[in-house]
Amino acid sequence: QVQLVESGGGSVQAGGSLRLSCAASEYTYRSHCMGWFRQAPGKEREGVAAIDRDGSKSYAESVKGRFTISKDNAKNSLYLQMTSLKPEDTSMYYCAADGRSIATISAPYAQYEYNYWGQGTQVTVSS
Repeated sequence: QVQLVESGGGSVQAGGSLRLSCAASEYTYRSHCMGWFRQAPGKEREGVAAIDRDGSKSYAESVKGRFTISKDNAKNSLYLQMTSLKPEDTSMYYCAADGRSIATISAPYAQYEYNYWGQGTQVTVSS
């Protein structure tokens, strides 16, 4: 059964931190790539970070140095540690699985390379 459940979103002030979690079913967790995406109202869904089975990672330029993607194999869980948050980081954040490659996380078509999605968790950053 495919299942991705995000948690950890919330409201913070600029400069603050949040940690998003994504609990995955074992089948989903074993997929080649997992990633985090975000979508603000009126905007396209964009890739934020991706990680493959070997632990290699890739980030969008806008979050490099501020966000860290990681996973815990014992818990079938994916994480996104977000620091130095900015108002422009405000979005619905989605966990995704069964992606093709971490290298395309910043491509405009990246979302179409992932087959499984969570329901999303809202992150709001105030100035």
